[in-house]
Amino acid sequence: MLLGFKTELKLNNQQRTSLAKHCGVARHAWNWALGLTKQILDHNRDNPEEKIKFPTAIDLHKWLVALIKPEYPWYYEVSFFAPQYALRQLAEAWRRAFKKTSKPPRFKKKGRADNFTIDGAIKLDHFKVKVPKIGWLKTYERLPVCSQPKSVTISRTADRWLISFKLEVEPVNYQKPHPVVGVDLGIKALAVLSTGEVFEGAKSYRKYEKKLSRLQWLNRPKQIGSANWKKNQVKIARLHRKIANIRKNTLHKLTTYLAKNHSRIGIEDLNVSGMMAVELFAIGWHLYRLPQSSVVWLDLSCGEPVVSLN
Repeated sequence: MLLGFKTELKLNNQQRTSLAKHCGVARHAWNWALGLTKQILDHNRDNPEEKIKFPTAIDLHKWLVALIKPEYPWYYEVSFFAPQYALRQLAEAWRRAFKKTSKPPRFKKKGRADNFTIDGAIKLDHFKVKVPKIGWLKTYERLPVCSQPKSVTISRTADRWLISFKLEVEPVNYQKPHPVVGVDLGIKALAVLSTGEVFEGAKSYRKYEKKLSRLQWLNRPKQIGSANWKKNQVKIARLHRKIANIRKNTLHKLTTYLAKNHSRIGIEDLNVSGMMAVELFAIGWHLYRLPQSSVVWLDLSCGEPVVSLN
C-alpha cells in the first residue's frame, strides 16, 4: 500500500528563493492555462456550431512550450516538471468539474497554498533529499530510506517549507482487541464510541480566536504590501498554522486509536448543512468526509480499509 510522508525542510536563503521561483512558475502556468481553457469554454458556448476541442494536459504543455516559454525566459531557471505537473493538475481539476464531483478550478494567488510537484532522479538520505534542479535539501526529521519516491510535492505554510511524497510499503496486520465499534460524531464531544469512551475535540480555533482577531485588527491600518504589513501577515499565517496543527493532531490520534484497536468501525454519516458551521470548522470534521449513506462501515481486518454502506 502507499504511505504518505510529510516533513519540514531546513533551508538557506538561496534554497528558499529557488523554491519560491518554482512555485511562481507553476502558478503562472496554471493561471495561463486556466484562462485559456475558460476562453475555449466561452467560445464553445457562444458558437455551438464551431466548437473547439477542449485541450488535454499534453496539448496545453505543447502550447506552453511554443508560446509562453520564449516570452518568459525565467521559465528556464526552474525544472520543467513544475509547470508540467501544474497543467496535469489543472486537467484533472476540469475532469472532476465536468463530472460534477467538484467545483471548477480557480485562479491562484501568490502566497496562498504555494506548492509545486517535481519528479525525476529523486534520492532520499537519512536527513536530506536530492531534488532535480534544486539539489540536496536538508530536513529536521529522519527520512525513511526503505524505498525511493517517484515524485515529491513541496509546499509552503506561513514561512515554513514542507516536502511530501508517497512510499510503497507492505501493510501490517495488528491484533485488534475489539472486533466492532460504533462512532458517534458530535459538537460537544468530538467522538463518542459505543464502548463508552469519549474523545474531546481540540477546539483550537475557539482558543486562539481573540488573538487572531487582534492580529488582524492590528494589520488593518498598515499599507498593503509594506514591510510591516508583510511581517504581520506572517504572524497571522503562523497562528493559522498552529490552530490547524492542533486540530490535525487531535484527529490523527483518534483515527489511529480506532484503526489499531478495532476491526470494523461504524460511522454515522450526518447531514451537517444545518449545524453550526463555526463549531464544525473548529472541530475539523473534514477528515470524516465519507460517501452519502446512513451508516458507513470500515472493515480493517484485512490490513486495508474496505468500505461497506448500509
